[in-house]
Amino acid sequence: MSAVQTLRQITVQNYLITSDSSGAEVVKRREADKDGLPPGRIRLTSPYDLDARYGGKEDLRWTGYKLHISEVCQPPRPEDEALRQSRRARPPVPNMITHVATTDATVPDVKLVEPVHQALAARGLLPGEHCLDSGYASIELIVGARAAFGITLVTPLLTGTSRQYRENAGYQREAFAIDWDARRATCPQGATSRFWSPARQKGRDVIVVRFDQADCVPCPVRAVCTNATRWGRQITLRPRPLHELIHANHTAQEDEKWRAKYALRAGVEGTIRQAMAVTGTRRARYRGLGKTHLEHVYSAVALNLIRLDAWWNGQPLDHTRTSHLARLNLTLAA
Repeated sequence: MSAVQTLRQITVQNYLITSDSSGAEVVKRREADKDGLPPGRIRLTSPYDLDARYGGKEDLRWTGYKLHISEVCQPPRPEDEALRQSRRARPPVPNMITHVATTDATVPDVKLVEPVHQALAARGLLPGEHCLDSGYASIELIVGARAAFGITLVTPLLTGTSRQYRENAGYQREAFAIDWDARRATCPQGATSRFWSPARQKGRDVIVVRFDQADCVPCPVRAVCTNATRWGRQITLRPRPLHELIHANHTAQEDEKWRAKYALRAGVEGTIRQAMAVTGTRRARYRGLGKTHLEHVYSAVALNLIRLDAWWNGQPLDHTRTSHLARLNLTLAA
């Protein structure tokens, strides 16, 4: 694609000619809901790098790529903890990076789990347990990883997106008693559902359960249960096997042993920080997905060599970071 064609495509994708209130032609930016703004995965964002895409995560926005890092995380042994506290002997076996993946900025994290497992399997590096951030997790992946690779995914599943979950108030899905054999649900106030309808939502099998408006309208706790005006409360369930696995996962998350095991995942945050500080992975040095991925591979190799050098030469572990506020408190206490 020539430079002129690239600029033309970017312009057409992001702008359109329309008329203002006086009938004059004006140029305006396209809006996704009404002007046909193309989805981010196919929308060019830079004339200099045609593979780069516009992405966002919480308050962070950028044009470029995503880096996904997998590393070994060994649970600490009592003798390792003693060494860490002493800060004198060499660290325990270092956590080595085993895989890096690079995608454009629009690819959801959840799409990377299976490809990463396939890549690790091809090199004989599959773990028995894989700790994941919640953004990478779904109940389908937990089931699939176990069936296809024998891997147990250690990850918190998000509870839900309804108002009750967002506000952590009112009757959430877990407050309803589900009778799978009778195909009905009972709310905390004793009303039973009227509709039980299997459906497909966003490519997933679900069961839509709805209560009768006649039961919900006079309910004394209606305000904390539902805002629906045309019908009663509605809840969405996954098929029974998946529903029970989700419930088991949420129950396990309350256990201290589970939390201690999942805390190992936090080590990768230090690896990401090290990658940014030492190899500058926050900014891509090259253009194109292929070259950017090669840069990420070289960065991972460099970090592994640094860790091996520290291990072979008996260098102590890094000191735990102390915040500015904590250092100020220590100074005042002295």
